[in-house]
Parts: sequence; structure tokens; C-alpha cells
Amino acid sequence: MRLLFAKNKAILRPLPKRSVNHFRDWLPENSLPDRSGGRIGYRMPLHLERIAWMPSPPLAPDDGPIDMDHLQRMTLGDAGLEREVLTMFSAQAASLIGSLAASLADAGALAHTLKGSARAIGASGVADAAGQLEAAVLNGHDPSEALSDLNEAIVQARIAIDAILLRS
Repeated sequence: MRLLFAKNKAILRPLPKRSVNHFRDWLPENSLPDRSGGRIGYRMPLHLERIAWMPSPPLAPDDGPIDMDHLQRMTLGDAGLEREVLTMFSAQAASLIGSLAASLADAGALAHTLKGSARAIGASGVADAAGQLEAAVLNGHDPSEALSDLNEAIVQARIAIDAILLRS
């Protein structure tokens, strides 16, 4: 039975058979039995086997100095753009570490610039070392150890970049 309203009056009318059972077309055939042996309803199965599970990305970049997955996402998979970005970063990193070694007057700003560039290409080791140098300068600590760590991270990143550029 269905309840219809017409001008503030409730009217009871039987539902057509098709509208009562129209959900059976998309529900599974395995219904739940009642105590008398009849069927009382439909059981909705969990379709976990149909879900295409996708592996989660790593929480931290892999052991390499350049996270290639991150770089590919940032360059939209364009190999030419990847090469160009890596070449520019390598040149910028060499220039900035030379400027930092010559004078620590602008070390905080230069380290911040290098940190942003390194994060953009997935060079997390360089970015972390640049962040430590930036923090050391801002807090008034001796930046010599942080500068040494940054120099080593840049050397490792440039070696990896050279290998990537030779491969492609």
C-alpha cells in the first residue's frame, strides 16, 4: 500500500507490483531465510574482493638523494622537463654552496632558497640540511657543522643528478 496526499487528504492505494519489487533487479539473489523457511529479505554482500586496492605512497622518500616519483609528479612525467629542472637545480646548488662558503652574511636567505628548490625536485636530504643551516643562522648558533652537512648533501644530490642525466 502507498499513501498519497491530495488536497490535504490521505488516500491509500495499492502499489503496482513492479514498483514493489524493482529493487530486486540490482540486489543479489541470496536472500536471508526466516524461521518458517521462507525468505524475509536480501543480504547485501561486502564486495571487498572487487575493490582494486592501491598501495600507499611511502611516508618518507626512498634512500636515494632524489625522489624520482616526486620529481615525475612535479614535472607531470615530462622527461625533458625533468632533465631541465635537474640541470638547473645542480647549477643553482653549486652556486649557492659557493656563495655560502664565501660569506655567511646572507646564509639564512640562501639556505631558505636552496631548501625550497630541493623540496620542489624531491631532494629531501638537501632540503633538510638547508633547513638545519637556516635554523642555525636564525638561532645564532655556529653554522659550520650545518654548512658541512649541506655541502655533503649537495655533493650526493649532484652525483645522483649526473647519473640520472647520463641514463636518459
